[in-house]
Formats: sequence, C-alpha cells, structure tokens
Amino acid sequence: MFRGQPRMVKKEEFKEKVLDLRRVARVVAGGKRFKFRATVVLGDEKGRVGIGIAKGVDVAQAVAKGKSAAKKNMLNVELKDGRTIAHEVIAKYSAAKVLLKPAKPGHGLRAGGAVRFVLALAGVKDATAKCLGRTPNKLTNALATLEALKKLKV
Repeated sequence: MFRGQPRMVKKEEFKEKVLDLRRVARVVAGGKRFKFRATVVLGDEKGRVGIGIAKGVDVAQAVAKGKSAAKKNMLNVELKDGRTIAHEVIAKYSAAKVLLKPAKPGHGLRAGGAVRFVLALAGVKDATAKCLGRTPNKLTNALATLEALKKLKV
C-alpha cells in the first residue's frame, strides 16, 4: 500500500440481520462457562437467503461465525415477477409451522417476527405469512420459513 492512495474497501453483497442472541452456559467443575449464540439471517434481496447459527466467546465473534455459517447455507428462491412467491406453501420445522401466501403487487409484506426478516432478505416484497405453530422461538420460526421457501416450485 502506497501513501496517499485510498484503501479499497470491498462492498458487502449481502445484508444481515441478527435475529436472536442468547447467552448459553456449559457447566464445568469450577462453575459455568458462558458463550453467546447468534442466529443471523443473510440475504441479497434478489432471491438468495441463508440462516446461520454459531457460538462465540463474545457477541462479535458469535455474529461473525453466524454470518459465515449463513453464507454456507444459502438458498436460491425463484420469485414470481421479482416480487412475490409462486404459490401458497405450508412448512414445518420442529414445533414451528409457517404458512406463506403470494399477494398482488403493492400489497406489501404482511408477516411478523422472524418470518418477516427471512422473506424481506430473500427479496419477497408482496406476500402474506402466518405462524401456525404455538412456539415463539425465532430460530425455529425462521428455519420453518426456510423450509417453506425450499418447497416452492416455479
């Protein structure tokens, strides 16, 4: 690097959202060892989305590991007209059950919680979603949404 030249900063192609951050413990002879578990959703808003779960000694490390795990678990979603999903789909993951429905242009993304973030980062602009399971767990709801997106056929 020469003096006076600006450094080249690589622009990130994905947007990220930390969905869940928890402190987890492992019990050892001397007491408890704490770590942080981060659930990160990564997407380019053009049809690619991934979810990563990772643990780290501190929050920054957990988020960075979660981001790289999400990059490895990327899923390509075929969007109808670049705005909505092709058809209605129901998916289940653990205790979470999610229903996704397509919508007309201009309808907007009507979804709550973790489902909204996953769909938004996937690039879905018009859809309706409903969590049918009783679990409030963001991680399982997000993974159920990913399962629903995998079921889509164009």
